Order: sequence, then C-alpha cells, then structure tokens
Amino acid sequence: MWKILVGFAIFAGLALFILSKGGDIDMSGEKHGDTSHTEAPAAAPAAAASEAK
Repeated sequence: MWKILVGFAIFAGLALFILSKGGDIDMSGEKHGDTSHTEAPAAAPAAAASEAK
C-alpha cells in the first residue's frame, strides 16, 4: 500500500514539474464566446472582394 502512495506522490510531482515548465497552459476548461479566433473575419473581406468582380 505504501508503494502506491509513494508512486502517486512521485507521479504527481513529476506532472506538476512538467506542467510548470510548459509555459502558458490553461487548465480552466472549454471557453465559450472566445473572440480570439480570426479565421471568420479574415475570410469575410476575401469573399466581398470576389463578389465585387
């Protein structure tokens, strides 16, 4: 039983170390209403330009 607890503690410490070295990691879950996607606005002017011809 103690081996399981020691193994878990080592694994948890290793996981926290790797996550802390990973940079900007967002563990807060799925975001709704995030406006950081730029694909849709970038595609709109291209569609308008092709319709103007």
